[in-house]
Amino acid sequence: MRRTRAAAASAVTVSMLAAVTACGGGSSTEGGSNDSPKTLTYWASNQGPSIEADKKILTPELKKFEKDTGIKVKLEVVPWSDLLNRILAATTSGQGPDVLNIGNTWSASLQATGALLPWDAKNFDKIGGKDRFVESALGSAGATGSDPAAVPLYSMAYALYYNKKMFADAGISGPPATWDELVADGKKISKDGKWALAAEGSNPSENIHHVFVLGKQHGADFFDADGKPDFTSDGAVAAVKQYVDLMGKDKVVAPGNAEYAQNQSLQDFAKDKTAMVMWQTAATTLKAHGMSDDDWGVAPVPVQTGSPGSGTAVNSMVAGINLAVFKNTDNIDGATKFVKFMTSDAEQKTLNKTYGSIPPVKAAQDDPAFNTPALKVIRDTLAKSAAPLPQVPNESQFETAVGTAVKELFADAAAGRPITTASVKEKLSEAQQQMPKK
Repeated sequence: MRRTRAAAASAVTVSMLAAVTACGGGSSTEGGSNDSPKTLTYWASNQGPSIEADKKILTPELKKFEKDTGIKVKLEVVPWSDLLNRILAATTSGQGPDVLNIGNTWSASLQATGALLPWDAKNFDKIGGKDRFVESALGSAGATGSDPAAVPLYSMAYALYYNKKMFADAGISGPPATWDELVADGKKISKDGKWALAAEGSNPSENIHHVFVLGKQHGADFFDADGKPDFTSDGAVAAVKQYVDLMGKDKVVAPGNAEYAQNQSLQDFAKDKTAMVMWQTAATTLKAHGMSDDDWGVAPVPVQTGSPGSGTAVNSMVAGINLAVFKNTDNIDGATKFVKFMTSDAEQKTLNKTYGSIPPVKAAQDDPAFNTPALKVIRDTLAKSAAPLPQVPNESQFETAVGTAVKELFADAAAGRPITTASVKEKLSEAQQQMPKK
């Protein structure tokens, strides 16, 4: 039954992508024109601890833009669980926003639909030039060799957040650097209703991010050099098994985490129920849950051996949020002005400070606020040991298919069913069969 649901979900995504043309989206100009638009619609992704928190953060900034330009921005904050399907529906119906946030891993997939404005040299010049942006962030803005389909807005990487009190109570002096150390430490912590590591086992996107990184550590990319799916290689299978084994074999992740998909792992961390969580820029949410900066520390995500770096020592995907414009919006000039505003040095400092992320705009990174110990870990990871997810047209289907396969394996582990190399390979083979055929 779980397999049927996974196949259906993947089929919906694939069929919607296949139906997309460059019909675009966008709002009416409500009395304005392309030369003088009066209203823009903006879909923002949920970056803070709640939808309401994001509205409170963004609304004053959008008022600044309105004051400067006379253009009113209609804001909707869309949960991550709905965002991709909302975008795909908008590209097929033509009823969508003018400007929207997209996860940077979706850039190549959405670019392939033809619905997004290409950021060629002319368009980049309108917002201050392409060279304002960090190269690694631009690397996750579209397919290699093509003009980016979006502009980087927030840069992030995964880090290991650890609860200092729980570590001290277990007699552990510092965070683990390797997976063997994490499991050994985790067994000291995981008792009396407390657990070592949190996971969002029912969230396909979180799953794919972690198994992609583990795949790199095992020498696998999930796609071959021609962009064809390769989900059943030895490295890919080993990566997925290692991740699910943290619950099933190593027993350092609570079985209940198999059902987590709405950031419950951060709540457990803040309530001293779980000692570690791998997350992108968690500081804002942890503060919202009552933790002070002194309660937690930040370290690089573990590697197999040695220390983080390139190649098989990759310990994060290049995470981030990009800002895209629907190509056929009636408000193309206003939308471009809005992108320029959101990526200005001043706004980049304001928004990234609030969300605890790193500005992808070079000049904004000079602010001392981005040199805290926690953000230094993230900056170093982005600079030295992060890799972009495959920038291929089928990337979003990859996230759905493999992420859901991992979700189902977590459910098996939680139920006490053995997770074997053969069972993992079978599940990944089923996921590969769901991918569209060229």
